[in-house]
Amino acid sequence: MVVGEVALETQVAVIGGGPGGYVCAIRLAQLGKKVVIIERDKNGMGGVCLNRGCIPSKALIHAATELEGLQHMADIGITAGNITFDAVKMQAWKTKLVANLRKGVEDLCLKNGVEIIFGEARFESSKRLSISGNPECVAIDFQHAVIATGSSPIELKNLPFDGVKIITTTEALEISQTPKEIAIIGSGYNGIEMGTMFAKLGVKVKLIEKNSQILPGVSAEIASIVERRLKTLGVEMHVNSVAESFSEKDGLVVLKVNQNGAPIEVSAEKVLVAIGRKPLTSNLRLENTKIALDERGFIKVNEKLQTTDGRIYAIGDVVGGAMLAHKASAEGKVAAEVISGANVVFQNKAIPSVIFSDPEVAYVGLTEKDASQKGISVKIGKFPFRALGRAHTMEELDGFLKVIADIDSSVLLGVEIVGPNASDLISEAVLAIEMGARLEDIALTIHPHPTLPEALIEASEIALGRGIHFFTKKV
Repeated sequence: MVVGEVALETQVAVIGGGPGGYVCAIRLAQLGKKVVIIERDKNGMGGVCLNRGCIPSKALIHAATELEGLQHMADIGITAGNITFDAVKMQAWKTKLVANLRKGVEDLCLKNGVEIIFGEARFESSKRLSISGNPECVAIDFQHAVIATGSSPIELKNLPFDGVKIITTTEALEISQTPKEIAIIGSGYNGIEMGTMFAKLGVKVKLIEKNSQILPGVSAEIASIVERRLKTLGVEMHVNSVAESFSEKDGLVVLKVNQNGAPIEVSAEKVLVAIGRKPLTSNLRLENTKIALDERGFIKVNEKLQTTDGRIYAIGDVVGGAMLAHKASAEGKVAAEVISGANVVFQNKAIPSVIFSDPEVAYVGLTEKDASQKGISVKIGKFPFRALGRAHTMEELDGFLKVIADIDSSVLLGVEIVGPNASDLISEAVLAIEMGARLEDIALTIHPHPTLPEALIEASEIALGRGIHFFTKKV
């Protein structure tokens, strides 16, 4: 630590303690570098993902799913009494879970020799950071720096956040008294996950989406399955709709919405705006460096995650692309290895995406549309979960697993899943794509029965024209 104007010297300064930053810092320390990580959240390490995003949201989604499942067990012979939930206790459970994981991250950093400094970092130059909010450390001199500051929710100018009525996912995940109604603007993965969770907790959910379908980033056949389930949960959906203004009446927020050119009103106790995220770079004083931004405000980097300022690297949400924790972690490892002298680059051949909807959605690699745009001819295999024994034992019959492979070589190019445990099933597909597996490799790999991953074999065999457990007519 330093006092006064004396700067702490380190080989690498990592700005941000999220899943990109702390992974990068640990790998740097493993490779023999002296590392300091600067985290502005005084509550602890882990970033948005651990503290206000991935982990708390999936914890509450799990709790809501368990609650909803208990209410529909009579068909299999299980009858429970009057089922209730305590939102305060649920929040306490979630908070303790997050705190334990956060402590685990900090312990891992310290055990690996990473020094943690809490405060806000700003660039004074391409080799010095000033630190505010920490009287024990006012500046850090570095040989290299890694920016891993993440992102923040995008705000609508006509619906500014107030943290009470008009909220972000951060406030939504802290609600200890569930509202009777909530309107959600945006039906991307955040909007759908939050909407599903609230609906299962008995809240009337009203989705407002400007595009012609929910989950605009996925195929219509996937979105339709999720939409069907949302309808059974009582979710009200408004597509081709834009919230233009709001007012307050009788304690409710009343949204004026343009739906297909016609005005409607949507009212709710709370409005969650979930239209995307933007890079957190505005307070870094990048103008004191040679770092360049693109037209959307993301930091420009090369394949080694190096910015246009050679001493400084950037990873995670601030560089754009898929704004996912696992991508940030992978980039963090690459940046650490490059700084340590390795000749490596970041390759995004197979970055999986997962939506914790009901049923879950997961995909990786090329879609049929992607392949067509690239001029690649493909063969398709699509296997419905309703034809899988394990899905029947779980009473999870909605959805399918689809494989996309090169028509000549049968090399696997992409996989799409909508169905039970898609978040777990996708990992085998990621590995297969990374290893250049062919459909025959998958089809000849014996999987245990009865299990959900059998769907990957079945879809591969259908693509090869020899499906067993689902009949398809030969073309």
